[in-house]
Amino acid sequence: MDKRVYEDLNFFITPDRFYIQPCNANEFVLIDRMTGDFSHHKDGSSKEQLPVGGYELRKIYGVLGMVRLIGGLHLVVVTNRDLVGVIRTEPIWRLSGVDIIALLPSLTHLTEEQKFQHEVYLSMMGQVLNTPCFYFAYGYDLTNSLQRKEHGGSGDGAGDGFNAGLFSRSDKRFVWNGALLGNCPQLHCYLLPIIHGYVAIHDVRMHAQTLTWALISRRSVKYAGTRLFCRGINADGDVANYVETEQLIVTDTDRVSFVQTRGSIPLFWQQTPNLQYKPRPQLLTGRDHLTACSRHFDDQCRRYGLQVLINLIDHKGAEDVLEKAYDATVSTLANPKLTYVSFDFHKECRKMRYDRLSLLIDRIASQQDDFGVFHVGNDGKVYSVQQGVFRTNCIDCLDRTNVVQSLIAKRSLEQSLVKLGLFRAGEKHIDPNSLFESVFKAVWANNADLISTQYSGTGALKTDFTRTGKRTFMGLLRDGFNSMKRYCMNNFTDGRRQDSIELFLGTYRVREGEGLDFPSPLTETDKSVEFRKRSILATVLVKIVMLYLIVLYPSEYDMKTGLMLMAWCMMAGFTYRYVAKHRMDFVDFPKLLPKK
Repeated sequence: MDKRVYEDLNFFITPDRFYIQPCNANEFVLIDRMTGDFSHHKDGSSKEQLPVGGYELRKIYGVLGMVRLIGGLHLVVVTNRDLVGVIRTEPIWRLSGVDIIALLPSLTHLTEEQKFQHEVYLSMMGQVLNTPCFYFAYGYDLTNSLQRKEHGGSGDGAGDGFNAGLFSRSDKRFVWNGALLGNCPQLHCYLLPIIHGYVAIHDVRMHAQTLTWALISRRSVKYAGTRLFCRGINADGDVANYVETEQLIVTDTDRVSFVQTRGSIPLFWQQTPNLQYKPRPQLLTGRDHLTACSRHFDDQCRRYGLQVLINLIDHKGAEDVLEKAYDATVSTLANPKLTYVSFDFHKECRKMRYDRLSLLIDRIASQQDDFGVFHVGNDGKVYSVQQGVFRTNCIDCLDRTNVVQSLIAKRSLEQSLVKLGLFRAGEKHIDPNSLFESVFKAVWANNADLISTQYSGTGALKTDFTRTGKRTFMGLLRDGFNSMKRYCMNNFTDGRRQDSIELFLGTYRVREGEGLDFPSPLTETDKSVEFRKRSILATVLVKIVMLYLIVLYPSEYDMKTGLMLMAWCMMAGFTYRYVAKHRMDFVDFPKLLPKK
């Protein structure tokens, strides 16, 4: 069992110091508010003592780290949590409340402009922490799969300062507060790593036995971002929207793990928002696609073994250029550990024929049987290891990807239940009318919605099939609403959201003196562009109101009404042409990092 992080903490706030005291331990951590220095003390064996008066006392449930903003260092602590479930007696929690507390008690040393920029950065931190959903545990490593844990963790050490805590064993690819924890040396068992993604844990009755079935999706921090501002691959071989999803079965005697991955097409490509409903994907020229792709798959094969690359994008239209380039790149790599499987999801399943996904499952069935699962007894005896993974992608790695991953997971689950002897004689499939079937579908649909919300800003599409096993008219309406919401967010709000992620993950770091000794990127905004945005928005709203009044208000229509309607329609046409000509000025682009 992993070494535990302290769970319940008393947080003392005095004018010049913070004190963090575990409720069930004779020790505390002292933080100097002026310098940000940490020191660890044992009760009764240190000159430093807990304050006896003149303090504010709060109850907290963990330390997420520290971040530097323009106003100085800030401590991020957990103030609320919700129980998700229990895995082998270890509670798993969802983050539901945080506080970002300034070490310096005032901002009087800042200029008015710096104070404004400081508040913007503070809101960015809050925006990320308020994105659903972050998860943590005090004694269970959520960042590593069961197979990696049994084999000694990810091997990515955190340094000598962390060699006694849960963070030292964590897979740093999935620790979302890694940059914050890096600012808290020597805290050991106070450091609480969190993952971003989705966790569901359910106790399910199978005939006379009870088992725990869990799904854990971990979003990677490498090349993380929003849907249209984070696409493809970077030079280090990291891909956008990379997620590892682990399905767990836990019984009184056994634990079984099955892992899948998803990630953007590992080539240099972009889909820059430009007010079009669906910008055309562009394969970037002058980039070393082969080297970056090779780095990505070398790392994946080292971590997971064999790879079946399931590509679900269209073979015609805008997506076709990516499909052909991906196929050609994998062929050129000639890596014997890679198997490329292309399946035109939209063509094969047109007219809501989702039953045709069985064609894909049949194509990969033999590889799934060869990969197997990781199976370990509760006595530590390893019965099998997973030899490879399915790496699935569509254009976003969201909607089509989740549908296919759920089908692969269902097949693995049923095979494992047969091997564990949890089915009756002759049974090979979960009863379609059982509670377990309903739970399985709901969890995978929720997984789709949460991963999609974190990346694109809205719930997933096509989840009606995942929830019910068929496509429905209401599902199509819901998809239409989410598509329009995605359009608005991706064009008009995702620049700030991308900046927030870069700040939280430490890709962009605020330095002392920003906004005073050197300009802040938050001020580097073309004021004329901002003025045009507001003017056009106001004009559009006025025209909508006027057209509404002209069409609906008159009791009868005459020549004057017709001329007014024609004039306002012409003005609307001129506005449309202007916006189309200057469309890039209306897109909310990130500001913290230079454009690549």
